[in-house]
Amino acid sequence: MSKNIRVERLSGTALQQYIPELARLRIEVFYDFPYLYAGDINYEKKYLQTYIDCPESVIVIAFDDDKVVGASTAIPMKFETDELKRPFIENAYNLDDVFYCSESVLDKNYRGYGIGVRFFEHREAHAQDLGGFKHITFCCVERPADHPRRPADYVPLDQFWNKRGYVKHPELKTTYSWKDLDDTEETPKPMTFWLKHDR
Repeated sequence: MSKNIRVERLSGTALQQYIPELARLRIEVFYDFPYLYAGDINYEKKYLQTYIDCPESVIVIAFDDDKVVGASTAIPMKFETDELKRPFIENAYNLDDVFYCSESVLDKNYRGYGIGVRFFEHREAHAQDLGGFKHITFCCVERPADHPRRPADYVPLDQFWNKRGYVKHPELKTTYSWKDLDDTEETPKPMTFWLKHDR
């Protein structure tokens, strides 16, 4: 790892050149527990195109010189999928008030250097620049404690998220389907949202 780490906020067509690297990195990181995602490069490229097409979205990218080593995505909730919007609608949230921090991925060699904190700072700053949001949220997959692929040294990120001001909201739940490692078809996974009230 060099000393030339930088973290940048990008939106729109400025992201286009990074789509292949971002798709590769997402598959690499989500392969591990708790996501155990058997990735598809074409799906990832199509998914990331959503952020290019939405002018209010943002992708925060971490670079080591010119190498992409991490990325974090965010978008107003009103532009997200029905699965993600549903629990907020059912709990009487106005979708225009909710900004969604979708995912963060970071090369293992670059963890523990504060990049994850900067991902949250940049996404929250983007939400404030857009204005009008009362809540910032993200969701995470729920895996059983005795899951056979759970590493013995696995530590959930709950404490990290709490320090960022986020609180788990068990009433805000949804499911998302993907194909786990070794599986032959997609299965629904429970996802729980964490919420922070914007300043």
